[in-house]
Amino acid sequence: MKKFGLEFVPMEYPLKTVLYAQLAERENFDYLWITDHYNNRNVYVILSSIALNTNRIRFGPGVTNPYLIHPVITAQIIASLNELAPNRIMLGIGAGDKATLDMILGDRPKPLESIREAVTIIRSLLTENRVEFSGKAFNVKSARFNFKVEGKIPIFIGAQGPKMLELASSMGDGVLVNFSHPLDFERAMSSIKKGLEMVNKSIENLEVVAATSLSLDEDEKKAYKAAIPAVSFIVAGASEEILTSHNIDLDKAKAIREALIKAKWKDAFSNVSEDMVDAFSIAGKPNKVIERLSELFKLGVNTVIAGTPIGPNVKNSIELLSRKVMTYFKAS
Repeated sequence: MKKFGLEFVPMEYPLKTVLYAQLAERENFDYLWITDHYNNRNVYVILSSIALNTNRIRFGPGVTNPYLIHPVITAQIIASLNELAPNRIMLGIGAGDKATLDMILGDRPKPLESIREAVTIIRSLLTENRVEFSGKAFNVKSARFNFKVEGKIPIFIGAQGPKMLELASSMGDGVLVNFSHPLDFERAMSSIKKGLEMVNKSIENLEVVAATSLSLDEDEKKAYKAAIPAVSFIVAGASEEILTSHNIDLDKAKAIREALIKAKWKDAFSNVSEDMVDAFSIAGKPNKVIERLSELFKLGVNTVIAGTPIGPNVKNSIELLSRKVMTYFKAS
């Protein structure tokens, strides 16, 4: 069964994000992810508010990273959220947004080891209430919870590169793939299947999530324009290999990355081309979105998360996505 969700960047006043969450629940979305960037509202404050103001929808950080918060504390927060909204919490974790983390760290050390070890530590605490761990990125002498974590909290791993995709599919309950184009998913599915084979795991036991930048509107020009800021961050974090595969100008991509690090938004956005929008988002009218999503489902995706910007008018675009796109796939 195909599932749908939404991703919100908590750039606005917290209550507004909570209202969007309530709208998502009314419109029968399955999932809700809130991004974790230091320069927006705190993800866990927002998630706590969502827990207290919704009843059905499943939600979690999408994605947090192991660099700014230690995995033991991430496990503690997730376990506590689970008590506010039992059987509705998910954890999304990945190496983080390069453009944003570069502003603090300058680099993300040992991404593969950091994610592998963080997931091991978190899962141990969530399932056994304790952990002792010695690794390359993290060491935990002896940590335990003074409370029991009820139920299973699924862990979704964000991934793009081949090795991280292999890791995500082998370790995760789900893999959050931050691509929008079928060309990228063709390559990604090869790595996902390789990761599954490494641990003798069936693809039926993995949720393959297309975490797309989506901009939906009946006016195609408005949809394209709204996608530009999100696409700029995606381009800034994309590898040279991915950029080259879409014939993206590497000098423009570099200019976008440098402008974002310096918070020169106009400079960054002005370098985003139409080719970039087509490669790294799904932007346009409902029929175009349906066409692109159909291609992704055929490749093995079973869940779609519509991420920033969702559309030029978020409320209208959520309703349009539910009533024209989701309804189409559920009817078929």
